[in-house]
Amino acid sequence: MKKMWVSDHRLFLLCILCGLCFCLQFTTGHAGSNAGRTLNQEGGDHQIHCSRERSRTAWKIIQEYLMPFVEKEKYHISKRCMLHPDNDIYRDQEQHKSHIDINEWQCRYCKKSFYEEKHLDQHFDNRHSNLLNLSESQCLADVCGALHCDHEMNSGSKKSKCNPAAAAKHKHLCESLADSCFPVSDGPAASQLHEFFLHQFCDAHSCTGSRKPFSRGHRKKTNVFYIFVSILLVILLLLYYLYIYLYQRGMKRETQVLKRISQASRKKKPS
Repeated sequence: MKKMWVSDHRLFLLCILCGLCFCLQFTTGHAGSNAGRTLNQEGGDHQIHCSRERSRTAWKIIQEYLMPFVEKEKYHISKRCMLHPDNDIYRDQEQHKSHIDINEWQCRYCKKSFYEEKHLDQHFDNRHSNLLNLSESQCLADVCGALHCDHEMNSGSKKSKCNPAAAAKHKHLCESLADSCFPVSDGPAASQLHEFFLHQFCDAHSCTGSRKPFSRGHRKKTNVFYIFVSILLVILLLLYYLYIYLYQRGMKRETQVLKRISQASRKKKPS
């Protein structure tokens, strides 16, 4: 009886040891798998599903068709507004571009140069994606529907057929932007800009009306040819007056020389 109790006791202890080993192996394996998953998450590349081109177009529209009027009213857009510069995920990278020449774009992070802007964009995606503020910034391309990005990007192509459902969706988003960026309760300037935003962007989201986007105008672009001609005219005027000055100075000197010669000849004549 005692031998049976001892053998049963040993068998019980052996089962406990096997159970402990199994638990230990399971725990270690589970922790290892979690550690591997965390490592993959930390070491993996950032998957960003945000069109850089459409974000750039949205930024261009904001700067050209909205900000001149906001600056005129001396109104400061809140960061709660999606159109705020800090909410653009690509803003820092776009500010680190240098367009040195027609066929030369430079990365200001590492000073590498590229022939085209699209190659610089690929360089940003491959080498500097870790500098993007993924936690706070947003994709500006998400508001492209409200801001008429397609109209701006395809301005020279044939107009596509209007989709009533898409127009209604874009108008709703547009009105939401007007409410969040320019709350009427913020005062007269915000109220005026709220109304302006509706007319400038939202009213054109319709398949029945004849309103066009950006009906309130845009930032006046500086004419490079006009500047060039103006500078050229200034240079020509300066050269003209310099020529007149030198000519008159030369004539004056020549007159003085002739007078001296005349006086000298008179002195040499016999009395």
